[in-house]
Amino acid sequence: MASLQTPSLLFSCSSIMTINSEDLVQELNRSLDTIQLDNNHVLKAQTHDVLYKPNESSVTIQLYAILEAVADRIQVHNNVCEQRKDWNALLLNSINMITLTAITMVGVAAAAATNEVGAPLLALKLSSALLFSAATGLLLIMNTIQPSQLVEEQRNATRLFKQLQTQIQTTIALGNATEKDVKGAMEKVLALDKAYPLPLIGVMLEKYPKKFEPAVWWPSTQFQKKNEGKAKSKKMEEKNGWSEELEMEMWDVVEVVKRKDIKDYDRLGNIAMKVNKSLAIAGPLMTGIAATCCGFVGNGSSFSALVTLMAGSMAAAINTFEHGGQVGMVFEMYRNTAGFFNKVEASIESTLEENDLEKRENGELFEMKMALQLGRSVAELRELASKCCSCRMEGTDIDEFASKLF
Repeated sequence: MASLQTPSLLFSCSSIMTINSEDLVQELNRSLDTIQLDNNHVLKAQTHDVLYKPNESSVTIQLYAILEAVADRIQVHNNVCEQRKDWNALLLNSINMITLTAITMVGVAAAAATNEVGAPLLALKLSSALLFSAATGLLLIMNTIQPSQLVEEQRNATRLFKQLQTQIQTTIALGNATEKDVKGAMEKVLALDKAYPLPLIGVMLEKYPKKFEPAVWWPSTQFQKKNEGKAKSKKMEEKNGWSEELEMEMWDVVEVVKRKDIKDYDRLGNIAMKVNKSLAIAGPLMTGIAATCCGFVGNGSSFSALVTLMAGSMAAAINTFEHGGQVGMVFEMYRNTAGFFNKVEASIESTLEENDLEKRENGELFEMKMALQLGRSVAELRELASKCCSCRMEGTDIDEFASKLF
């Protein structure tokens, strides 16, 4: 009997253990779910407190709205850039094909001038004249809008809007945004819209200005002078990362930027502007001469045919050099680079002219930013300032540019 009762007892114990194990697992799962829900609730509450602080929520929302507008501007400028790049290739190839076809027809007409059949000769002369006239009209349109220069404008706008996008994202991430940041971001967006307009009619940038002017894409209020003249040199303890030595270093950097970089890019910009103007006049002039001389081909003289062929060939070469070589893009590149150096100069001067060191950007951070913008390390920037100081004491001109990027 004992042997019969033992298995029964063991079976009852195992059943109880199985039931208790299942209940225990279910209870543990319910506990884990409760803990997870509690943790999620706490996390959401903390996130809400961080992102939706009563004093910062409206400012953050405004910055996000500006950020959306900036992202849209980036996409629009990028699309327009691709469109105008296609314009340049299409117009360049079309004008060259029209010009070369007209040249071929003039050559055929000159060769057929010895025959006494007048109708084919007249047809060739009229056709070539029409083709040269069409090439002249298209060249005038292309030289007026300068597609390669338009493409470079949109490239610069896209890059600068991306830079602004990053700045706004950084401001939001730091979590210390103010109404001043919102106003500054709005002003920068509007300044970029003005500096790099999208429409062609009415607001297009002047492609052949009388004087070379660097690009300006920052608000007029960004670098307003806070004090008249330079900050007075004074002995001071290091404060907010600034020291007397760092101030002198920045003034020396400004001096190099003015004397070397800005001056050099003004010179290059003026050269590119004059070359662009000359080519824009020469191309249509050559096709116009060719169109006029077509009417005299085959009148017993080979001179008119020779002039037509030479003018047409020169027009094709000039058009290829101007628009295939993208002289307008080079001019815009110099204009934008000169603007960059003006911005560096204005940034340093406006910072140094603020006598209250606490209102300035941290000195060490500002020095690092200037070094990076000029393609240098902090040590190289200090070396440049030291070299500028030595040249000034010796009465010689420094032979080094501030920037290593451009």
